[in-house]
Amino acid sequence: MRIDMVSEHASPLARPGGPDSGGQNVHVAELSRALGAQGHEVVVWTRRDDPAVPASVPFAPGVTVRHMDAGPAAPVPKDHLVPHVPQMAAVLERAWAQDPPDVVHGHFWMSGLATVAAAGRVGVPAVQTFHALGVVKRRHQGREDTSPAGRIAAEQAVAGRVDQVVATCSDEAFELVRMGVRRDRISVVPCGVDTERFHPDGQAAERDPAVPRLVSIGRLVRRKGVDEAVRALSRVPGAELVVAGGPAAGELDDDPDIQRLRAVAEQAGVTDRVRFVGAVARDDVPALMRSADVVVCVPWYEPFGMVPLEAMASGRPVVAAAVGGLTDTVVDGVTGVHVPPKRPDRLAVALRRMLAQPALLEGFGVAGRDRAASCYGWPRVAESTAHAYERAIGRRRPSAVDLADVDDDVAR
Repeated sequence: MRIDMVSEHASPLARPGGPDSGGQNVHVAELSRALGAQGHEVVVWTRRDDPAVPASVPFAPGVTVRHMDAGPAAPVPKDHLVPHVPQMAAVLERAWAQDPPDVVHGHFWMSGLATVAAAGRVGVPAVQTFHALGVVKRRHQGREDTSPAGRIAAEQAVAGRVDQVVATCSDEAFELVRMGVRRDRISVVPCGVDTERFHPDGQAAERDPAVPRLVSIGRLVRRKGVDEAVRALSRVPGAELVVAGGPAAGELDDDPDIQRLRAVAEQAGVTDRVRFVGAVARDDVPALMRSADVVVCVPWYEPFGMVPLEAMASGRPVVAAAVGGLTDTVVDGVTGVHVPPKRPDRLAVALRRMLAQPALLEGFGVAGRDRAASCYGWPRVAESTAHAYERAIGRRRPSAVDLADVDDDVAR
């Protein structure tokens, strides 16, 4: 099968951990790699953000990354990319008219707009993964939501025109049904984890074995809940919290997220027990995971959440917010513990109880590894995604969407 993916702001070539670089980058990279390994031909389209990068870059066996010229060849915050969506659609339409793939797969709502516009005109089946829904983001972030005003309307337009929507968790599928998407056009396919890279066996990062270690990995934006993890530490005596993410270690002092979190640590009186290590190379993440007594992941909301799954594959117990995809992957009382989001007090209680029971931590770790290996390996996820593609191919072709018809607020 020839599969073209569109991931406008999240290139599989980018390093995760920045403000607009995280789980979607990893998802697109690993899914395309797994599909390529299964014999499919995959092209990943992403926006050129550097004039020096080639138009086409071999990524993995069977996988090529192609760069679209849309907007300046420089980094642009994803919330400012909407004006460049028509240009992306034009690039895709020209390419697909000359060499049509069997199916196209948009990742994120702006990619979806460009994808359905081009695919509808060319007559190629289209699949969509939103990675996060605007209606959920608005519900949880309120005024802190920086998305363009018309995002929700745009997502409804995309969801109504593609042949299949791939939701990453049951909670997202429910939200899609509420948006009016027919249930038979929704496939629930989780994100995956590299169970060979993330494994209990192997070297762990250096640490003091006498000091309980909590680890948080990922983006440092407010909704990811790192502030709550720092505040909770004040009620977990003797433990340290290692926070990985953000810019490189040498650039931390100028980063606004780090400045905010350092202020939180000072207010909580835990400055001496929180270590901000900055961006961690992908190859070094498993060792950091293995060094943790508990991995903490307590976002306000999360469409899926790859970090808890990577922790489970590494044999580490997880404390996770009971939101979104985390309620699917982390089994409360079996592979870790669920806590309410935005509740550092409840998080602290869970951490104290877990750290006081080494046998419980070990049991969570063993169960987590078993669950990750049996349910979430990328080969299995790729096979399920390919089945969604086959369903899309068997349906009618998507109708074209005129980008001018989408609510004008999208462009604001």
